[in-house]
Amino acid sequence: QVQLVESGGGLVQAGGSLRLSCAASGRTFSSYAMGWFRQAPGKEREFVAAISWAGSSTNSADSVKGRFTISRDNAKNTVYLRMNSLKPEDTAIYYCAADLWGAGDSNWSSYKYRGQGTQVTVSS
Repeated sequence: QVQLVESGGGLVQAGGSLRLSCAASGRTFSSYAMGWFRQAPGKEREFVAAISWAGSSTNSADSVKGRFTISRDNAKNTVYLRMNSLKPEDTAIYYCAADLWGAGDSNWSSYKYRGQGTQVTVSS
């Protein structure tokens, strides 16, 4: 069982940066691939980025490549999403999710454990 709590969201101007954090409970965090997803009002949830359980590979959506970076600190049971050059279209609720022994794929259904989300709003 893993519980996930996101933090770090907020209001930022276009071009600005934010770092989201997702803290996980439990002693087996290093066994989980971690993913970030987002959902904007009136739109379907979409994949943002993921990192394998070993941290050896990452995957990100084309819309955020070069701007967002996912990383993890297993000693702190935390996964991060560094977001630079933010755009108004990045406005959404951002969710983190965990997939036991996962490779870090882009399918929401692969992730058994999900957080409650944190709001990111980018003003133009």
